[in-house]
Amino acid sequence: MSPVDAAIIRRKLAHITESLAGLRPLSRLTLDEYRQRFYERKAAERLLQEAIEAALDINAHLIAEHGRTVPDDYYGGFLALAGLQLLPEELARQLAPSAGLRNRLVHEYESIEDAKVLASVGTILELYPRFVQAIEAFLTKSGL
Repeated sequence: MSPVDAAIIRRKLAHITESLAGLRPLSRLTLDEYRQRFYERKAAERLLQEAIEAALDINAHLIAEHGRTVPDDYYGGFLALAGLQLLPEELARQLAPSAGLRNRLVHEYESIEDAKVLASVGTILELYPRFVQAIEAFLTKSGL
């Protein structure tokens, strides 16, 4: 991987970190407060989408850099990183469902349930810092 590629990945990691910072205050809202605050709801949805999409981009980039075929679905991207030993397998399995959340937010496959989105904020705040840490550790270990 070239230093340019590592810079792109780090920029996306920074974007995830910024999104997480924006989500933290929203995680303290009760469900009733969340439902009453239109702008906070929309901010949560957008910040979740942006964090997840940055991770999905990182997944595809790293899989391709390792000469592997990028999975047809986003869910498989997290699992592929575990297969490359870039993520712990348990973490990859916990992260993979976030791809479905991204799809629901973007494509509105089903109505967006406020309770599920708010719960997802807490899940993302728990899991995504570990994703950032694992990818950064890989880049550092690779001398990038």
